[in-house]
Amino acid sequence: MASNRDPESDTDAEGGQSGGVQSVERALTVLEILARDGRAGVSEIAEEMGIHKSTVSRLMGSLVTREMVHQNSERGKYQLGFGILRLASSIPGRLSLVHEARSVLEGLAEEFKETVNLAVLRSNYAVNVDQAMGPSTLATYDWVGSLTPLHATSSGKVLLAALEADERDRILKETGLAPRTARTITSRTELDAQLLEAVARGYAVVREEFEIGLNAVAVPVYNHQGTVIGAISISGPAFRFDPEKIPGLLDALKEAGLKVSANMGYNRH
Repeated sequence: MASNRDPESDTDAEGGQSGGVQSVERALTVLEILARDGRAGVSEIAEEMGIHKSTVSRLMGSLVTREMVHQNSERGKYQLGFGILRLASSIPGRLSLVHEARSVLEGLAEEFKETVNLAVLRSNYAVNVDQAMGPSTLATYDWVGSLTPLHATSSGKVLLAALEADERDRILKETGLAPRTARTITSRTELDAQLLEAVARGYAVVREEFEIGLNAVAVPVYNHQGTVIGAISISGPAFRFDPEKIPGLLDALKEAGLKVSANMGYNRH
């Protein structure tokens, strides 16, 4: 007797994958295609996914019902719908940067035995919002809540480098480039060159620019939109802490920044 079973929607006997799981994966692929291309028709999607157009039509029907996709005319192409915005809008407010970064900061502090800070931009300053102390830390100063100048700290330079040029100009005109030590960068031309270098390298370094005897390096943290929302820094005594000469430190710090970013919804691809 002939079977009425739809080979596109049932269980894959060899892989053991249920039809329900397969449908979910296909629906997610459809959403990814629409997110990438902006809009697409049934035929285009079916060709890319290598499945029947009838299967894509059924998926689209379900997604339209849930408002995940929208058809811009009766037989037009599909695009992402307001249901996606409804889901996405609930995510950022529930993600706490401090919470998502905490274990990463602790891991860095334990591995490199130095102080690790998480900073964000607030009122023209870098504000440290969390800190992890390494076992070799000489001082026990709590930087949490401290306002530090953007031009003289590694986190501050990372945050400055991520700003639009007009916003960066506004902040630096308001705050100036006051010297904290004899090594503080007080030339706008030199600072701009360092910020460009920080973007190119993926990190910023200060050597006794904020405090004599203190060196630091920082990397950016991104949110789900790819916007820099914070910076992770490692600092230590200048006599033993040169971040660009410590094996593996820069790679570990960059990976930590990407890990926290991923926790905040960032996709580096």
